[in-house]
Parts: sequence; structure tokens; C-alpha cells
Amino acid sequence: MSKGKILVVDDEINITQILQFSIGAEGYEVITAQNGEEAIDKAKREQPDLIILDIMMPRIDGYEACRILKANPMTKNIPVVLLTAKGRDIDKRLGQEVGAIDYIVKPFSPNKLINRIQKLLSCTK
Repeated sequence: MSKGKILVVDDEINITQILQFSIGAEGYEVITAQNGEEAIDKAKREQPDLIILDIMMPRIDGYEACRILKANPMTKNIPVVLLTAKGRDIDKRLGQEVGAIDYIVKPFSPNKLINRIQKLLSCTK
């Protein structure tokens, strides 16, 4: 039985594969998307328990995807964690403004990310 469903969104396939493996090994069901458009569609269809969302992506960036997700009644209550190379304070502030629950800067430790996921999901259930 799965601990929960996580949507991982990143246009870098290596990051997606690392996260899919690491998070999946902890007992979570992992679904993936390669851009913001696909993330919005999958979030509506799959109703994940948590979304890990990159910011710098083609089509719709992570900030805009988060804004759209938080404005939609079907997806507004899904927690979003931004995972990005953008580490300036202004970037983090913008992440909060668009509705992200957490902000993690790359490079990151998969173990620390999993700990954060576990804490966030235990708070939202």
C-alpha cells in the first residue's frame, strides 16, 4: 500500500528519475510531468497528495503553474513544494506569494527532501 501520491515536475529528466527512485523507494506512488502545462493537467486528473515543482521549465514556469493550481478548486488544497536552482530571497518570497508550502534549493539531498515530504504530509492529513 502506498504512503501517498507525489507528483514530481521537472524538465530535467535526471532530476525526475532521481526523485522518482528516491521517493518511490520510501513507499510513495510517484507520477511525473516534464513542464507546467502537463503538471496542471496531471494534478487535476491524478489528485496527488503533494506536488514537487521545478520553477524554470518550458511552456508554463513553476511560479505560474503554482498560481494556476492554487486558483483551481480541484487542486487548491494540494501542497506544493518548489524545488529549484533559484535561491535568492526574492525568489523564495515569490514562491510563498504564489502559494507554495515549502521552497528547496538545488542541489538538494534526496534524504532531506524525503524527510520534508514526510513532515508535510503528516501535517496535511
